[in-house]
Amino acid sequence: MHKPPTFIDLFAGCGGLSLGFLNAGWKGIFAIEKNADAFITLKHNLIESQNYNYEWPNWLPKSNHDINDFLVTYASQLKSLKGKIDLIAGGPPCQGFSPAGKRDPNDPRNRLAEKYIEVVSIIKPKLLLIENVKGFNSSFLKSDKHANNLPYSHHVKSRLESLGYSVEFQILKSSDFGVPQLRPRFILIATLLEADLAQDNFELLLASRQIFLKKKGLPSKRSISVREAIADLEIEGQDLTDSTDSPISGYKQLNYLSNSAATSSFIRLMRKDCSKGYIPNSMRLPKHTPAIKTRFSKILSECRKGYSLSTEDRKRYGTRKHSLTPLDSSKPSATITTLPDDILHYSEPRILTVREIARIQSFPDWFSFLGPYTTGGKKRKTDCPRYTQVGNAVPPLLAEAIATYLLHCVKGKIECKIMKTS
Repeated sequence: MHKPPTFIDLFAGCGGLSLGFLNAGWKGIFAIEKNADAFITLKHNLIESQNYNYEWPNWLPKSNHDINDFLVTYASQLKSLKGKIDLIAGGPPCQGFSPAGKRDPNDPRNRLAEKYIEVVSIIKPKLLLIENVKGFNSSFLKSDKHANNLPYSHHVKSRLESLGYSVEFQILKSSDFGVPQLRPRFILIATLLEADLAQDNFELLLASRQIFLKKKGLPSKRSISVREAIADLEIEGQDLTDSTDSPISGYKQLNYLSNSAATSSFIRLMRKDCSKGYIPNSMRLPKHTPAIKTRFSKILSECRKGYSLSTEDRKRYGTRKHSLTPLDSSKPSATITTLPDDILHYSEPRILTVREIARIQSFPDWFSFLGPYTTGGKKRKTDCPRYTQVGNAVPPLLAEAIATYLLHCVKGKIECKIMKTS
């Protein structure tokens, strides 16, 4: 019986990328994540789960780890893994590259990609995967006249090539892989030259896309709309109950069991592995003041759906929000961020619940999010509440599609499989 290929997840967040790889049939070795809240969520769902194949080494505590400390503390153990791991995956923190941020080339978070490369240089796996915002492949300055203004992706490519890897990267739309959200992502795939694996990875990955979606029971010739993702979580005319996992009393949530009609293939997929009577967590509804509800109602009735409010509109409605987008129910969602009030529900005057944005990110309903719902003040720099965990995550369906392709790639079966099913 063939052993499943192995992977390590760096900058793992709450586990979106790991979930995709585990669902595709890979075996996880360990995951490194600095934030305690995000790691607890990953640990609860994937590491301590009986349903997944995470083979954690005895020498590494099952807790959150800073990548810098990890490299120093476990240097000898990492060296012992050289040539024994099939893939290292990771999504280094992206705030320094994101168009939504300041795009500062000197942002210290940019250097965390170097730590990923350092781990790669020690272990030398057959395959590499890096996921990031599309700004990872954009210049920091408007002018491209100087060599030092090349996109950071080119620097990473050069560093990996010097370590003996063939490197390809491309911007992929998450909505092309069953995620009900546009969410363009920078994806880098690198193969160790001496491993003699398939090249033209993106051509083969895109060719395998329809096969993947068909197996998931999802349409392959159109995108999933946001209504197809969360219609069963609408609250108008539905029973509300007290929130089951809110540390603060007075919050309500939808009666999940009373509104269980699976109205789309995507909703059926998200509810698929929930046991009878199971109620997902993180369904707490926001509490808006009457004035906020009135403002949101006006925005929903007067503004273009699916587009961020213009400067004029923000002034007209008295909001200082830099970005506020009312969703268009017939289209994929705008990109989910870490800020819960960046997006309005398409038909109800409220922001989305954590469970709704988790759906839009393609997390299944059985996946629980732990830690506080939101945070503020000085804690913003250290805490990673549920909304942030979900907003930072790699969409599990996108991760699974890539991982499924890479599984066949490492087994040498991808070209044959595509020919047989195309």
